[in-house]
Amino acid sequence: MIYKVHVTFSKEFLEINENQIKIGIKSKPLKGEANKEIIKKIAKHFGISTSLVQIKSGHKSQEKIIEILQ
Repeated sequence: MIYKVHVTFSKEFLEINENQIKIGIKSKPLKGEANKEIIKKIAKHFGISTSLVQIKSGHKSQEKIIEILQ
C-alpha cells in the first residue's frame, strides 16, 4: 500500500484519510532522526514491523511517499 505523507513538527498526532497520512513528530530533521520516528509511528499504528515501512521518496522533505509492504 502506498501513502502520501505530510509531516508536521512539534506536535504529536497521526491522522489517516484513505491514502494520505498526516503525522506530527517531535524529532528534529537531523541525521534521519525524523524519518526514523515517522517509520516507528506508522508501524506501531498498523501493528507491523518497522522493516515493512519504507520511505520511497521525500527523505529530506515534509511531503513523503511511504510504502507499507505485506
